[in-house]
Amino acid sequence: MEKFRDSMYDLIVETSTNLPYDVREAIQQAKQKENEGTRAALSLTTITDNIEMADTNVSPICQDTGMLTFEIKVPVTINQIKMKQEIYEAVKLATKEGKLRPNSVDSLTGENSGDNIGPGTPIIHFEQWENDYIDARLILKGGGCENKNIQYSLPAEIEGLGRAGRDLDGIRKCILHSVYQAQGQGCSAGFLGVGIGGDRISSYQLAKEQLFRDVNDLNGNEKLAELETYIMDKANTLGIGTMGFGGEATLLGCKIGAANRLPASFFVSVAYNCWAFRRLGVKLDSEKGDIQSWFYKEGDKVTFETDPSEKVSEKEKPKEVVLEAPITEEQMRELKVGDVVVINGMMHTGRDAIHHHLMENDAPIDLDGQIIYHCGPVMLKDASGEWHVKAAGPTTSIREEPYQGDIMKKFGIRAVIGKGGMGPKTLKALEEHGGVYLNAIGGAAQYYADCIKKVEGVDLMEFGIPEAMWHLKVERFTAIVTMDSHGNSLHEDVDKSSLERLSQYKDKVFV
Repeated sequence: MEKFRDSMYDLIVETSTNLPYDVREAIQQAKQKENEGTRAALSLTTITDNIEMADTNVSPICQDTGMLTFEIKVPVTINQIKMKQEIYEAVKLATKEGKLRPNSVDSLTGENSGDNIGPGTPIIHFEQWENDYIDARLILKGGGCENKNIQYSLPAEIEGLGRAGRDLDGIRKCILHSVYQAQGQGCSAGFLGVGIGGDRISSYQLAKEQLFRDVNDLNGNEKLAELETYIMDKANTLGIGTMGFGGEATLLGCKIGAANRLPASFFVSVAYNCWAFRRLGVKLDSEKGDIQSWFYKEGDKVTFETDPSEKVSEKEKPKEVVLEAPITEEQMRELKVGDVVVINGMMHTGRDAIHHHLMENDAPIDLDGQIIYHCGPVMLKDASGEWHVKAAGPTTSIREEPYQGDIMKKFGIRAVIGKGGMGPKTLKALEEHGGVYLNAIGGAAQYYADCIKKVEGVDLMEFGIPEAMWHLKVERFTAIVTMDSHGNSLHEDVDKSSLERLSQYKDKVFV
């Protein structure tokens, strides 16, 4: 199959850079639900702009190109060992060319392989069948939404919903709760794949398999079809909204599958996927391996054009503040939740490895009055040795909760940018120290990359490209204050109100 490697490369690039029609359609419908001028509406406009930019630039939609999972059906006579090697080569090339971020990290040493190849990565599942062609499908699922996956073992007490038994109504409660617990940390509005039954491993696998279904399909099981419709209806009343900012659109799709189980076990597993729902597939000739057709491209391609009615009047616009580091405590004390901040000048990336390092070591630069960006960018170096940003959206901030407040105080950092919000320890530190948390739009990697005008340098490269500290010069980098120095947190408020709304669904619905 001399064309197979090229076909896999094309599948990887297209999946990373171009959302399928059914996902675009779901996002467009969500956009139409939101009220003009709200944080959710403005966020969805940024999201749709980002989708178009990624398509045009042939660059990653989100900087976290995730865990690659291939599901491949092959005729009996095909050499799967050879196919796996060809997939590895395609993955390496896509990583080298900046279509994927190097995401394969040794679990013991933290060392990044640099090419997305390592024990267990990428994930490749083969299944033999009697058809004479190859069906190859790929999903790129980022770490932020992967971390919001959840598994329930029934019977159980479910927060806000009470006891969930081993029946359809108990399953209903688990799925609703899975939407609540994801909040904005999984880059809502999102999609769910749900697996019922099996063992702990196969239940999660079944859940992930549901994500390969078309958003618009109808479940062949009448009871599960009814449950899918119910979840879509009720989840969108929780008021979590895009990025957890509040709003009308919280869930964009829900697909449920069921498998037999042991009498002693009853698992409900949920695979949560962000709005940047990157999955595509191809039908391949089994002899040459070339692409015959694409899956998830059957419908009309949805393009996002700004309607004149979406433009917000000057009176409706939130307060906008322009900042350039070094920033003073007084400037931070003036900001309130809901303010829009536009950043010019320098900011510095810092993720898990950097935060862990800074707890016990000096910073490589003076961070007093500076801005830390929770981001693991996709970077490429040109022939002259200069680095360029290919994708640079925010990562989920809650992972840095154990460190953030201490590091801000230790180094004098005044602002932190990320997504999904942070917890009470950071909120207390913002109040004591005089700082703010700024929420950028998760997944909008092209939108933010466009704001980065120059890479001024990099430190701690031994941690790998995503985890290094990049020093970036930006223009009009825009984010929203969601945690301020006065003890206010939009994330805390939305969590509380959505839990109250969730609690209205305690009573039994399915018999």
